[in-house]
Amino acid sequence: MDVRRRRTLLAGLATAVLLVSGTGAAAAETSPAPASAHTAEAAPKGDGAKALCKRVPKIDRRIDRALKRLEGGAGVKGSVARLQQRVDNAKKAGHEEIATYLQDRLTFRKSLVTTLQQRQKDLAGVKTWCADNDNGKAAS
Repeated sequence: MDVRRRRTLLAGLATAVLLVSGTGAAAAETSPAPASAHTAEAAPKGDGAKALCKRVPKIDRRIDRALKRLEGGAGVKGSVARLQQRVDNAKKAGHEEIATYLQDRLTFRKSLVTTLQQRQKDLAGVKTWCADNDNGKAAS
């Protein structure tokens, strides 16, 4: 390809790019912004008491099941005792990195027991409130 044709081609290409980018910018300026479905969301009208009262028994069972597992012995998968045994085994074997990792998990799991016990107490209060207030039907 000779130099003259190459220059003409590059000049034409540059002109086309400028036209396209200029037209696109002009079109973007004149068209209205599309309405997003998320901008029309309304704030909650209530506190969801009715729905929460309906779910209390299921939530209570889940918390009980989780606490039973966490407070189980070393033979129970997911228990604090089983994870403590794994930490002790890793330390005994001299696997410090593994022991450190498992110890961090153990610390979290112990804090989870405390959190779930607190939720269980809070849920007992919710259960009482629901019984006193017709399962939240008046709150809707």
